[in-house]
Amino acid sequence: MGDTLENLQRVYSDMRKKLPFRSWVYFRTGYTQYFAFILAVANMFTITYYLVIESNTFFEPLFSSFSSYVIISSIIGIPLLTLVGFAHIRKSHAYASEAEIAHESHPYNYKLTPGIQKECMAPLLLELLKLGTKSISVQKLTEDESKKLEKLEQNLDLIAKGGSLPIPKRFDDL
Repeated sequence: MGDTLENLQRVYSDMRKKLPFRSWVYFRTGYTQYFAFILAVANMFTITYYLVIESNTFFEPLFSSFSSYVIISSIIGIPLLTLVGFAHIRKSHAYASEAEIAHESHPYNYKLTPGIQKECMAPLLLELLKLGTKSISVQKLTEDESKKLEKLEQNLDLIAKGGSLPIPKRFDDL
């Protein structure tokens, strides 16, 4: 029980230390994905209407007011830009290249992620490999190997039941 409380206190302490950085990521995401996007769309509508449409007599019968320009442009623009986005992602090599570069530069594509993969899955696979090798050569398990397997079994059982492993104190070995 004391070990669980100690783990919770450590997790809470780590969360408090990371809060400013996590908040910065959430702020940037909210700003770029939502606020800046909405502001850019409003800016585009305003600039194109008042600098191009309003001063040009050719467009006057088509767009009698700013709101009609926004509505008509949205009706045409949203499906058109959706098709352009679809073509970019599904039909062009540009998106595949972006995804390839992101995959190459992501550090956890080349090493184990902390948590379940590093604490359970890799050691389990390693032990299974060792056991398979031993079973072929008919060797006995040592006490240390038996304890390792028991610990791995407990960790996998905990995860299988929806639990989580205790967060290590440091991730220096990443």
